[in-house]
Amino acid sequence: MTVENQELRKAGLKVTLPRVKIYQILERAGEGDHWSAEDIYKILMESGDDVGLATVYRVLTQFEAAGLVVRHHFEGGHSVFELAADEKHDHIVCVKCGRVKEFSDPELKRRQDQIAKELGFTISDRTLYLYGECDGGCEK
Repeated sequence: MTVENQELRKAGLKVTLPRVKIYQILERAGEGDHWSAEDIYKILMESGDDVGLATVYRVLTQFEAAGLVVRHHFEGGHSVFELAADEKHDHIVCVKCGRVKEFSDPELKRRQDQIAKELGFTISDRTLYLYGECDGGCEK
């Protein structure tokens, strides 16, 4: 049994070809890559897979509900997906081309914990999105 099939079954989802294909695309994404539903649809079409955009959206929503993926909502209605990971990380987003990069900074996390403590809070979850412009000519 493939890893994709195991993950889908573990999440309580029936193993179907569109689910497996979409999971494989997300799994193959490079470190820090984030795909929109349209990106995934385009990859499927380029590889000759006959999966409609509505199916891609439906499968991603099912994956999100099952905890397999995390959806990030960025300014301007831009949403991207990545496989759920145990380690927390932050994101920086190009406001011109929408490129998203991940980063982790232990010092930043330490400061957030310190600030929360000073204000009488314990952090249970956190999300940090930074916005700027790419230095590299806005290539996605």
